[in-house]
Amino acid sequence: MRPFDKDALSAASGFSLAEREAVYHAIMTRRDVRSQFLPDPLPDDVVERLLTAAHHAPSVGFMQPWNFILVKSVEVRTRVRDAFAKANEEAAQMFEGERRQAYRSLKLEGIVEAPLGICVTSDPTRSGSVVLGRTHNPRMDSYSTVCAIQNLWLAARAEGVGIGWVSIFREGDLKAILGIPEHIEVVAWLCAGFVDRLYDEPELSVKGWRQRLPLEDLVFHDGWGQSER
Repeated sequence: MRPFDKDALSAASGFSLAEREAVYHAIMTRRDVRSQFLPDPLPDDVVERLLTAAHHAPSVGFMQPWNFILVKSVEVRTRVRDAFAKANEEAAQMFEGERRQAYRSLKLEGIVEAPLGICVTSDPTRSGSVVLGRTHNPRMDSYSTVCAIQNLWLAARAEGVGIGWVSIFREGDLKAILGIPEHIEVVAWLCAGFVDRLYDEPELSVKGWRQRLPLEDLVFHDGWGQSER
């Protein structure tokens, strides 16, 4: 029989009430930030902690497919903002009438306002062609990278740092600006910086664009579309 390991038992038994509440507080109050960024640079030690949190995300087959390109240069961020603006106008044309006008009224990026941009990428070749857990779903490297982004985002919330995920780009434009190899997937451009405020609810909800769906409508039991008996 193995000896009783008090430290291992404590580590596996969960968090204290205060620790647990802190985790849920970070989750429930995380927001996508656009226009609330302050110009103050993020201290290097804060950025290091955010990246360390991201790097401790789960990854299928422990492939760790992510890279993080830190962009502080105003010139580079301006080029990225211009690439966004081009794609954003293309996106606006996909809406009609009042919906298009409402779309154009939304602040959908903070690329220049935020003092730091983080381009998060995924390398599908990092662990070879056959990866444990990816044998039947080739997207698992991308999904693992999204876990890293969520880790970074929650750590940022705990640090009082705002994060905004900008997704309206043509991937080739970002690759050209940042010199990213063709086989690498761009997963996210994150705007990062201290903020002067956070919305109580997601901004799109506050502005009436979308509302959070009721959880009970999204939970099925023992099969698609089946309610709890």
